[in-house]
Amino acid sequence: MAPNSNRSPIISLTAFFSSLFIRLKAVLAEPSNLPNLLTLSRILAVPLVIVLLYFDNRWINILTALLVVMAAITDGLDGYLARKYGHESTLGKLLDPLADKLLLLSALVMLVYLQRAPAWIVCLIVCRETAVTGLRAMAVEKGKVIGASSMAKYKTTFQIVAVVCLIIHYPFLWADAHAVGLFFLWVAFIYTMWTGYTYFRETFTLLLHE
Repeated sequence: MAPNSNRSPIISLTAFFSSLFIRLKAVLAEPSNLPNLLTLSRILAVPLVIVLLYFDNRWINILTALLVVMAAITDGLDGYLARKYGHESTLGKLLDPLADKLLLLSALVMLVYLQRAPAWIVCLIVCRETAVTGLRAMAVEKGKVIGASSMAKYKTTFQIVAVVCLIIHYPFLWADAHAVGLFFLWVAFIYTMWTGYTYFRETFTLLLHE
């Protein structure tokens, strides 16, 4: 009886992973799912980035920075694939900026914890991103979807560069990564505040003129 009782959980676990693998294979086989899966991968990267940032080690910092860079590449790739194959969706338009916010804001909060980024700048960036997410939710209730503007894409790019440099922190390739990161954080802050203002102006204009 003992061998059977020990074998049962193993069989159940094997069946679970087998079923999971089959479902994942079916999802990957459908091209329309790929952009959303890439977006989901950025969301799943958030806990890993948070954990890695607890280790103040030069090489782990570089590894974490590479992870953020890879996530940024998937950000451009999912949009490209969605447009190329005509798989743009309302879900994708909502998840894409949300994934960016979760990854970048989590990293920025951790950088404040590590005393690598000014707390007041990060607080204002978090407030802006949260407010814009709320505006998007209001627009969805009215049957409208607010996509990311070109200025907002520049803002995201500057935020990524700032986060990557501040994560590296130590001198890298003959450059002071921390100083470079702070410079781009200021640039990102200016873009963040400006695009936040334009989002509020355009959204309220849109909602008030219905």
